[in-house]
Amino acid sequence: MLTCALTGHRVLGKDFPAEGTDKKLRTLLENGTDTFLCGMALGFDLLCGEMLARLKKEFPLRLVACVPCADQSERYPFSEKKRYAALLERCDERVVLHERYETGCMFERNRYMVDRCDMVLAYLRGACEKGGTYYTVRYAQKTGKPVLYV
Repeated sequence: MLTCALTGHRVLGKDFPAEGTDKKLRTLLENGTDTFLCGMALGFDLLCGEMLARLKKEFPLRLVACVPCADQSERYPFSEKKRYAALLERCDERVVLHERYETGCMFERNRYMVDRCDMVLAYLRGACEKGGTYYTVRYAQKTGKPVLYV
């Protein structure tokens, strides 16, 4: 039984490897990963969460929503709020770190996930050396957690 944390950019480019991401998730499931920690952010997090929710039909897996603040989706566009709410309903567990947004709560959520996982699946483009995904990957590396890339 292994746990994987998910982290990736909020904006997915046209070259985003959706099919490769699905294959990576399937490979993790086939190799014993049964729990996924999803930060519920726009972009990579929501996409992976939706893929995993669909994969529940084929694999026994747990999807855990790691929510930095209860009002996380407040500023999301309407269509993304709907996706967020629908995915939240399909998660097996919800961990909410704060009632309202607080400075640093997103980074706290990222550390929370890394501290509780066996590995991290990341979508980190090229020379990106700032932002939440970069921070999470660096934190995972510092704590000795393997980072797999899509």
